[in-house]
Amino acid sequence: MSELKTWKGLQMGKKVLPMSDAAYLDQAALWSKDLTRMKARGPGDTENAMRQIERQYGVDYGFLWSLRYRRDRLRTISISVYESIRAAYRAECAAQMRKLEHEIKVTEEITGADHAAVRAAKALVGTTEGE
Repeated sequence: MSELKTWKGLQMGKKVLPMSDAAYLDQAALWSKDLTRMKARGPGDTENAMRQIERQYGVDYGFLWSLRYRRDRLRTISISVYESIRAAYRAECAAQMRKLEHEIKVTEEITGADHAAVRAAKALVGTTEGE
């Protein structure tokens, strides 16, 4: 079975259609919004979360702000900014998964492996018995 490439485009059968600038911006805006949500400590912490993303991952605060609040005014995104946001999103997702796995382990130690919450959480992350 051949591997279908989807980078730099939308997959349609075996063809890869180029993504429009708007599609790249929309994807970057979605990643930015999710990143900000993961970093925010609560309601009203959006600006601090965007500044933390800038410090931690090097994604410009001003561009994050524009993606969030002025998306309709943006026409293009450079590949370096797009890739920076993508890398930051992936790194943050991996960090969140590590936190979740740690929480599952702590909960398992407290409640036991047979507790419904532990089984449900392991099913959610795809962890099987013996891992």
